[in-house]
Amino acid sequence: MQTVDISRLGDLLPQGSLFADCSDEELGEIVARGQVRQFPAGKEIMAQGEEGDALFILLSGTARVSVLAANGREIVLDYAEAGEVLGEIAMIDGGLRTASVHAFTECEALRLTRGAFAELTERHPQMAMRLMQALARRLRQTNLTIEAERAYTSGPRLARFLLRLMIGGAEDGQSADGGARLRLALSQGELGNFAGMSREQINRQLSAWVDCGIVALNQGRVTILDREALIDIAEEW
Repeated sequence: MQTVDISRLGDLLPQGSLFADCSDEELGEIVARGQVRQFPAGKEIMAQGEEGDALFILLSGTARVSVLAANGREIVLDYAEAGEVLGEIAMIDGGLRTASVHAFTECEALRLTRGAFAELTERHPQMAMRLMQALARRLRQTNLTIEAERAYTSGPRLARFLLRLMIGGAEDGQSADGGARLRLALSQGELGNFAGMSREQINRQLSAWVDCGIVALNQGRVTILDREALIDIAEEW
């Protein structure tokens, strides 16, 4: 059976996340009650509409969180990084999964069942409050995604999502031309799903920004050359 290093888990958890303020003793109890799962790239971790009886703590890799709209189009809500908690909503209320999660890269995750989490909250009541705070942040982020879908035209919408990828921990340092390179190598189709745009719209918009010196494309990978210009575009209506 695979084990999880407790200090490594503590370092992974982002500030304000569900288990971020846990002591080493509490983290040890979480690890003892969880099961480590491996997911190759592309593998489904959870499916929208299925019953959910467990949450997952992402230990490594990147996972794509998405929902299927009524018209059949996939809307990508987020790209989750190591340390993030997934599937907590259905785990709590016993309802159906509100989103699908797929491994974007090879992922390792710690699975914690509803029963195990109930035992933890009985022993450590403060976890229940942190859970409510985590759910509020998740709802706020989802509302922002829906707002961007409805309120912004394609250019500002794409700019906002590129900045989210960069600011939200998806920056991998600087490229050779000094620009900020996104950590995730997303195809134009994947960017379109994330920004709520067609592949053709993405292609036209990125080409226009390349001509203006705002971004650069290298083998399909986006590098942000003029972050301030992109921020200005993101704030347009």
